[in-house]
Amino acid sequence: MATIPAGTWRIGFEGPEANTGDGEGPEREVSSPAFLIDHTAVTNAAFAKFVAATGYETEAERIGWSFVFYAQLHPAAENQVLSISTGSPQWWLPVKDAIWSAPDGPGSDLDGRGDHPVVHVSWNDAVAFAAWAGKRLPSETEWEIAARGGLANAIYPWGNELHEGSRHNCNIWQGRFPKENTGNDGFLSTAPVTSYAPNGFGLFNMVGNVWEWSADPWSADLPHLKAMRGGSYLCHYSYCNRYRVSARTSNSIDAASSHLGFRCAADLGPSARAS
Repeated sequence: MATIPAGTWRIGFEGPEANTGDGEGPEREVSSPAFLIDHTAVTNAAFAKFVAATGYETEAERIGWSFVFYAQLHPAAENQVLSISTGSPQWWLPVKDAIWSAPDGPGSDLDGRGDHPVVHVSWNDAVAFAAWAGKRLPSETEWEIAARGGLANAIYPWGNELHEGSRHNCNIWQGRFPKENTGNDGFLSTAPVTSYAPNGFGLFNMVGNVWEWSADPWSADLPHLKAMRGGSYLCHYSYCNRYRVSARTSNSIDAASSHLGFRCAADLGPSARAS
């Protein structure tokens, strides 16, 4: 885990890129004690150790299905798409038995993806893992302080330009969402958790790759919704410009999908179990 030093930090955003209604602002100064945060999102390999040690069953496993992005659906799972109304965009398919160990639906597995972020984990699942590991989920304030990597007033963890020359800095959608993804950043879905350069605090993939659960509710009047940070490999400027350090969205505590994961935080003190 990386140590984020105590200090006064500037967070929030009110610029033109902000999504109206998301509550990114106001820009403000906050004081925070030092804390610890994982260098990476929790991986499939780490989550597998948790399951092996505890026998834990995720909510997607108990409920019997989870959301898979349509272009990722494993061919063997085509007949496992459920005919239910979810209210979600048409590119999200409710797939029977899509779980963390079969992220693209039945027929898929984790072969070659041990170092990818675990997905199909609900907020409740993330809290359970964190407790087992002797950690917790980060608050939104902690997450944003960490994501900024010590930079003031930057849009991204590395600065204000999405691309630096021809170099890609994160795993997001390339092309025309949701029909065409060129994969020019190297990945069509999740990427290994140490892909791309780390930020100033040594943290990898704080934006793009997978959404990350935070500890906090979306708002005081909607406590059943929890805030998520960082965007995912499906974010694109034309649709979901939330791969920015100040951007936020929400989901219900039992929700799971193929682009939603988490990383853990901890108070400074006795060492937490390594993940």
